[in-house]
Amino acid sequence: MRTKIILGLTAAAFLLLPCANAADNYKIDPAHTSLTFSVRHMGISNVKGRFDEFAGTIVLDDGAVKEASCTIQVKSINTGVQQRDNHLRTPDFFDAASYPVITFKTRSAEKSDGQTILIADFTMQGVTKELRLPVKLSGPIKDPQGNIRIGLEATTNLNRKDYGINFNAALESGTLLVGDVVALEINAEAIQETAAETGTK
Repeated sequence: MRTKIILGLTAAAFLLLPCANAADNYKIDPAHTSLTFSVRHMGISNVKGRFDEFAGTIVLDDGAVKEASCTIQVKSINTGVQQRDNHLRTPDFFDAASYPVITFKTRSAEKSDGQTILIADFTMQGVTKELRLPVKLSGPIKDPQGNIRIGLEATTNLNRKDYGINFNAALESGTLLVGDVVALEINAEAIQETAAETGTK
């Protein structure tokens, strides 16, 4: 009898184990997410812009960010000035016709001084480099419609020339027209996917 009880408890534990260790999948909500950038202009101001079309996912494991991925449509670049946006889509900058997407996909995540850092492959204009992205996670919380949501915030800098975006011009003062360092800022909300959406049981 005792053996049967032990076997029964062991079986129950194994049945519960996948649920306890299961990762939670979240889909980025474009309506409440912004992917913005800022770059120095003529050394006297910062020009800001954003990408309006993107999709991505975030995976949490035991309440921590395990994975994240995002695909950005380059043609959706928006700085509020159509002439400038059209120029940014040309081979001088992003070459949207040849390289229509920018991608971010994590390889791993690590903790450093209590902060989560995503180590990812970041691909832009056909060049892939490692990007270390410190992230801040908020939530999860339940929205008025009953969806479970999380928030993810991150900022980092990258050098556009590392990705072959080299266009520039020198002003009379010697200052360059466009800065090399681009500041990125991510403010994302993501909604937990259901078992039906993820294909799990």
